[in-house]
Amino acid sequence: MGSLYLVRHGQASFGADDYDQLSPLGRQQAVRLGEHWRARGQRFDAVLTGTLRRHAQTLEGIAEGLQIQPQPLELPGLNEYDSHALIAAIHPQALPRPDTPALYRQHFRLLCDALAQWMAGVISPQGMPSWEDFAAGVRAALEQVRQAHADQNVLLVSSGGPISAAVGAVLGTAPEVTIALNMRIRNSAVTEFSVSPRRLMLQTFNTLPHLEAAEYAGWVTHA
Repeated sequence: MGSLYLVRHGQASFGADDYDQLSPLGRQQAVRLGEHWRARGQRFDAVLTGTLRRHAQTLEGIAEGLQIQPQPLELPGLNEYDSHALIAAIHPQALPRPDTPALYRQHFRLLCDALAQWMAGVISPQGMPSWEDFAAGVRAALEQVRQAHADQNVLLVSSGGPISAAVGAVLGTAPEVTIALNMRIRNSAVTEFSVSPRRLMLQTFNTLPHLEAAEYAGWVTHA
């Protein structure tokens, strides 16, 4: 039996013009995860990522900490949904930059509402696939792992949306539960599946073993 380790990217640039860029802390989170795994003797037989910049930068940090040179397989099906397109589909008026706690909460309330409508087929955000196609891309990546790496350790670097969709697919969760899981996934968090030729099973969700020490308490982030 193998193991699939799904890692959400490190802290990106929430509220900036270009979100798809790790912050300095985001890179530290990724390097620290790699260092943690190196101390434990963790090795990976295959590496999968989405094609976004923050995925590549997170893998670079993990690889630095692990002291490896991975050759990842990039899968567009592991890319995140477009949160701006989702919100615009239900709130066409421009929103102010979410730089206060109240505006931050407003952003995510709208996002959760838009996600629910997208998953139900009520809205079709501009430039985005349907929820069915988005989820199919995630399932295809899981099926590839199951068929090709059932007895190996696989690292998968992606985003909160695909990771929560993967958990939802394995557990058969309702849309509202999948959205709730999505909102809880922390930056650089690890979710682990056991992999056999027949199925995947959830072992852990949203863990931060590399940040458990008190000195890293300020490194825990969600966006």
